[in-house]
Amino acid sequence: MHPSPRNTGWIEVICGPMFSGKTEELIRRLTRAQIAKQKVEIFKPKIDTRYAKTEIVSHSRLTIPSRLVDNPWEILEHARDAEVVGVDEAQFLGLDLVTVVQTLADQGKRVICAGLDTDYRGLPFEPVPQLLCVAEYIDKTLAVCMQCGNPAKHTQRIVESEERILVGEYEAYEPRCRKCFVPPLPPYPDSNQLALTMTKKG
Repeated sequence: MHPSPRNTGWIEVICGPMFSGKTEELIRRLTRAQIAKQKVEIFKPKIDTRYAKTEIVSHSRLTIPSRLVDNPWEILEHARDAEVVGVDEAQFLGLDLVTVVQTLADQGKRVICAGLDTDYRGLPFEPVPQLLCVAEYIDKTLAVCMQCGNPAKHTQRIVESEERILVGEYEAYEPRCRKCFVPPLPPYPDSNQLALTMTKKG
């Protein structure tokens, strides 16, 4: 349980791979705020309509009503009177979300964001890494590796696609641990350049 600051806003980020309980934890926190009779506004990107258009839905089918947005700036407009703001699937909303979230926190609001911190290649998935830098509170969730049962920090894509954003569920992804994760080749786009740079410096 995090201590609650007084007379100020703050940012909470829940991050991790798919199937690790991020959305479930987001719903839990937002539900508690509603029980406390706080004014809550909840948002998710329009690209994510896997389970419902007007609700955030966890993989375990917990739900809470939400508003679809095309871009982060719409959140500022609809969250004017909110005390608590929730944002799910933050990785789909772009770097402008960082400015929006900072603005909301500076206005004295509690802002809770959930999203993937790495993509299917195992690389940082903006804007979640940037949100981690400006957040007061950070929680990283882990899934269970579908191959060996170890703690899983990666999201393994199991269908053929090179698109960075591919909305899907168990038919397209599974959680993997560090050992079982198989990134696409080359695993890191700049790895050869990095190796060359390190050789020159040496």
